[in-house]
Parts: sequence; structure tokens; C-alpha cells
Amino acid sequence: MKELFLLKYGEVALKGLNRSTFESRLMSALRHRLRTVGDFRISSAQSTVYVEPVDEYQDNERAFEICSRLFGIASLSRAVMCEKDPEAIANLAVEYALPILQSYPSFKVEAKRSDKRFPMTSPELCAYVGGRLLSADPHLRVNVREPGITLYVEVRDFGAYIHAGRFEGAGGLPPGCGGRAALLLSGGIDSPVAGYMMAKRGLSLTCVHFASPPYTSEQAEEKVCELAAILADYADIDMLVVPFTEQQLAIRDLCPEDMATLIFRRMMMRTAERLVQSRGCKALITGESLGQVASQTLDGLCVSDSVCRMPVFRPLIGMDKTEITAIARKIGTFETSILPYEDCCTVFTPKHPRTRPDEEYARESEANLPVEELVEKAVREAYHVRLSRKYLV
Repeated sequence: MKELFLLKYGEVALKGLNRSTFESRLMSALRHRLRTVGDFRISSAQSTVYVEPVDEYQDNERAFEICSRLFGIASLSRAVMCEKDPEAIANLAVEYALPILQSYPSFKVEAKRSDKRFPMTSPELCAYVGGRLLSADPHLRVNVREPGITLYVEVRDFGAYIHAGRFEGAGGLPPGCGGRAALLLSGGIDSPVAGYMMAKRGLSLTCVHFASPPYTSEQAEEKVCELAAILADYADIDMLVVPFTEQQLAIRDLCPEDMATLIFRRMMMRTAERLVQSRGCKALITGESLGQVASQTLDGLCVSDSVCRMPVFRPLIGMDKTEITAIARKIGTFETSILPYEDCCTVFTPKHPRTRPDEEYARESEANLPVEELVEKAVREAYHVRLSRKYLV
């Protein structure tokens, strides 16, 4: 009795004439991720992906975890398979499911018959399999309204599948099907969550981190690399680090203090946009949430955006910190995000930042700043970081 995984499509199943493109992306991403944990036979039919271990040397637990984090999958199950014969199905249900059902106060059987040539209807198959289970253990109780566990029987083209329960998948769209965007990745809680949410919509990510040595440490950069590597479980990722000390010191010395944070942001946006255009990025992503800090007022966001030609995606814009933190915990970035290392956004924070700036005042504040020269220098000095971590697949 060999276990396999059944992965059910989410939004991919609703696509029209270009559905095959999304399916191809999904299958390619799945093969790429699973190759690190063993040899699996992967196929798809009827809005379901079948993942079957080839031999006994695979890490099935890790493989199932990888599948659960793959965007494009709505739900997944661990299942066993047999021929499409009522007797074979009932025998397998007793062998596979009986030990599981005995741990619950009640159960029910739910059958789905995709192959209409099968001799039993779905209700008949439910009754037959349920009866065989009760005969094998009279202490089992059936509760069709509120069962402790549901045993699923699916009769499909290639065989019959039995599984006890479905797990929620990551949802969303397959990795890379939406193109590539640049994530401005700090060391905080918000930006990794923003990257996760846009990756869920099918975007590949180029992470751009601004470092300010010696004001920020090597540990701070390592922390951000760790965050990017965790996100690599969900998205296709590469990472760039931009030395930003000279730019921040120039802003501190040549611009009004109350505008320092916003001019930092404008300079980051200019630099990131210039840096990632050659890498195929079509948008910028930030972790900003409206009103969370002084620079994230509506006026402040407008002033930041005005220096960009690319669209700026802010998936957290209407969320509060509690909601953002809950997602960070779910995806595994929270504990790394709260490590006590400074990032460049907090090093030069002014005491009294302006909360209602306008574009005219922003330009006046930058009048003495050699903007183009600083942007070009930052782009020229940016370097690629190779991510390595146990999460990276």
C-alpha cells in the first residue's frame, strides 16, 4: 500500500483558453521544488495533480510540506489508490482507514464518482464502504451531519483513491505566471508579508535591500537574506543589496530634517526602479500600510510615488499591524523579523517627520541634493546575494 498526494487546483481551474499556460507553470514549479527531496512521478488530470513516490527513499513529510506551500493549489490530501472495483475499494478502506477512524468519535464516507461507468452511484458506494468499515469494527459510529472525520472515496479515470481529510493549500496562482516585480525588503515584519501576498498572485520577486554600513551590521544583512530565503519556499526569488550609506548621509546633511525619511524613500524608489528594469521587473512592491507611521500618510505615499514610472504595489495598505503579524507568523517570517538588528530605515529617523508633505516642498527639499549622481552610484555598487538556507528549494 503506497501513499501518494492529490493536489486540487484553485483558480487555475477557472482559467479559459490560456489554462494550459497556468497548468504548465504549476507543474514546472512542483517538479523543481520536489526534486530536492526525492524522485516523484507527477501527472495531472481533471483539475487534480497526482504526486506519486517512485521508491521508498523520498522524504514524504517534507514533500507534503513543499506541496502545501505551492501557490496554485487549493487543497491537498494524502491518499492511497486501488483498482476501480467496489470490493477492492472496500478492502483498501478497511486496511488504510480503519486505524485512522478508530481515533475519532464518529465518521462518514463521502464518495465522488468522476467515472460514470463505475457500477455504483456515489450514495451506493458510500453505503457499501461504510457498511464494510462497520462490519470490521462494530464500535465505530456514523454521523453524517457532524462527523469527527470524513473518509473520501474518489473514483477517477486512472483508479479509485481513498483519503481521510483535506488540508488547505496555499491558494493563489502558480509561481511566475504573473511576471516579475521588485520587493523593497527591509528587516521588518511588513515587507516579507507584502512579498508573500504578491507572490500569491503569481509574481516572481527580485528582493532589493538597502544597507547602510557601518550604521547597519552584517547581522542585519544576514537577517534580511534569511527572510528572502524563507520567501523562496513560496516564490521564485533573487536578491540584490544596495549600499546606501553615502546617499543617506547626503540627505541628512543637505535636506531639511523633517523631510529626511520621505526623501530616503524617494531615493530608494528611484534606485530600485533603475536597478531592476534590466531584470525584467515591471513593478515595485513595498510593505507600507496607510497611516502606520508618519511617512505612510496618504500625502507621504503620493510624494514617494511621484518619482516612479513603474506601478507601486502595496498589498498591506488597508491592514493593521495585528493582521500583518498574523500572516508573518503563518508564513514563518515573524521570528526572524523581530531579531534586534537595525535597518537603514530606522538609523536616520528624524524626531519630527513631516506628515503632510507635498510634491513642491519635496522638490525644494531635494534642491541641493545631487540626485542623479547618487542614484547612479547606488545602482553601480549594488551586488547580488546568493541565498542558502534549509528552507531554500
